Amino acid sequence: MNVFSSVILAVQMLAALGMIGLILMQHGKGADMGASFGSGSSGSLFGASGSANFLSRSTAALATVFFVSTLALAYLGNARPVSSGSVLEGAAVSAPAPAAAGDAAVPPPAAPAAGAEGAAQIPTK
Repeated sequence: MNVFSSVILAVQMLAALGMIGLILMQHGKGADMGASFGSGSSGSLFGASGSANFLSRSTAALATVFFVSTLALAYLGNARPVSSGSVLEGAAVSAPAPAAAGDAAVPPPAAPAAGAEGAAQIPTK
């Protein structure tokens, strides 16, 4: 299942990058207005109106692939088993093991000496 979701994620990322490229290559609606006054070139690689059909259909196809892969990833993300409790309830609680009768007891750490705060820590000459 993990490999399948990785493949779907790769397809989604490629579709997103393809859509970004195709959208940036398309002309806006104001580009035709500029071409009529002579500021733009009306001749292009795909012809006068051929580029709009090719690029818009390619963008629509990639948008469909992106949408389907997003739905598939959402479905796979929610297909995990549902737990009835909190995430913290599943955490392992580790307590220190009690000392055996034959072991030497380890004394608790000593408390810091009184006056070991503030100005008492500054060395004097």
